[in-house]
Amino acid sequence: MTDFRQKALDYHEFPVPGKTAVTLTKPAETSMDLALAYSPGVAEPVREIASNPANAYRYTNKGNTVAVISNGTAILGLGNLGPLPSKPVMEGKALLFKHFANIDATDIEVKHRTAEEFIHTVEAIADTFGGINLEDIKAPECFEIERELIERCQVPVFHDDQHGTAIVTAAGMINALEIQGKKLEEAVFVCMGAGAAAIACMSMLVKCGAQRENVYMLDRKGVIHTRREDLNEYKALFANNTDKRTLQDVIKGADVFLGLSGPDVLGAEEVAMMADKPVIFACSNPDPEIKPELAHEIRSDLIMGTGRSDYPNQVNNVLCFPFIFRGALDVRASRINDEMKIAAVYAIAELAKEPVPASVLAAYPNVSELSFGPQYVLPKPMDPRLLPKVAKAVAQAAIDSQVAQIDTLPQYPEV
Repeated sequence: MTDFRQKALDYHEFPVPGKTAVTLTKPAETSMDLALAYSPGVAEPVREIASNPANAYRYTNKGNTVAVISNGTAILGLGNLGPLPSKPVMEGKALLFKHFANIDATDIEVKHRTAEEFIHTVEAIADTFGGINLEDIKAPECFEIERELIERCQVPVFHDDQHGTAIVTAAGMINALEIQGKKLEEAVFVCMGAGAAAIACMSMLVKCGAQRENVYMLDRKGVIHTRREDLNEYKALFANNTDKRTLQDVIKGADVFLGLSGPDVLGAEEVAMMADKPVIFACSNPDPEIKPELAHEIRSDLIMGTGRSDYPNQVNNVLCFPFIFRGALDVRASRINDEMKIAAVYAIAELAKEPVPASVLAAYPNVSELSFGPQYVLPKPMDPRLLPKVAKAVAQAAIDSQVAQIDTLPQYPEV
C-alpha cells in the first residue's frame, strides 16, 4: 500500500503536475493566424454570437465542453475536505471525459457559504459550457443544488454521484436479476445507505419497474419507516409502512442487497438469510459492505458486484457519464431527463449480452474470457462499444422527448 501511495503521488506530480492541459485546435504560427485568432478576426464570430447565441456552438468550443464542478463536501470516501482538496478528483473526471468520449472538461472548485451562493456561482458561468457535471456534493444539499440548476441553466446539469451511479447500478441489477430468474417488479430490495447515491439508485430502479413497497432502505438509525419523524423529504420517499426496524429484520428473504454505505456492515449471517439466488451489490469504496470472498463462501448461488476494479461486476460510473454527455452534447440537449437516463440503463444492460471483442480482453490480461453470466453483468469500462451504443441511445431519447435542439441523430462509428 505504501508503494501504491507513492505511485499515485508520482503519477499526479510528474512529468508535470496534474492530469489535464489545454491543446490548441487552430494554427498560431503566422501573423495571419494571429490576426484570425484574435484581433481583428475574432470580432466576426463575436458579432455572429451577439446576433444569435446559438452561433456559439458554431464558432467556439462550447458544444464539446463540460464543467466538472464541486464544493468538496463529499469527496469520494474521504468526506468534507473542502473545494481545493477535491481538485485531483475533478481533474480525474476531466481525464475520463476526454479519454472515453473526447469531451473537453474543465474542473471548477467553488467556495461558498450557502447552497444559494453555490447555485448562483454555477448559474452565472453555465453558458460558457455545453454541460455541467456536479460532483462530490453532500446530501441533502446536492438535491436542492441540482434541482435549482436544472431549472436555471440552459445546458444539461447532471449530478453524477446520483445519476451516474443509479444508471450503472440499474443496468447491472436488471441483468443480474434476469440471470437469477427473477423479475425486477417482484424483487425485494434492501438498500443500506440513504444518501444521494442510494436514493438516486432506488429511484431509478423504481422508474425501471421495481415496486416502492418492496424497498427497505436503512440509514444509521435503522429502517426508514413511515412512523419516523426525523426524515428529510428525500428519505421520506422510501419510508416503508413496516414494523421491521433492523437489517436482520429486512434481509430475511430479500432478493437484493444494495450497499452504498460503508465497509463490513453486511455479515455472513445476514447473507445466509437472503432468498435463493440473491444479488449483492456492495458498492462502498474502497472497502465494500461485505468482502466478495466471504459472501461467496456463504452462498454459492449469489451474484456479487462491487465498486472495485479488482473483482468481477464492477459498478463504475465511467460506464455512463462520458457517454450520457456525449449524446446530450451532440444534439444540444437542454437537459438530461429521465427518458435519456433510462435509455442509457438499457443500452448498457444490452451491451453486456453481446460477444466481447478481443480488444476488451486484451485490456484485462488477467481475464481469459467474458460472457454474459454471474461474473459478467456489466460491460467493462474499456469496451469501445460503450461510446456509440450509449451515446446514440441517449441522443435518440433526447430527440424523442423533445429536449434536443438538433433533430438529426449523429453518426457514431460502429466498433
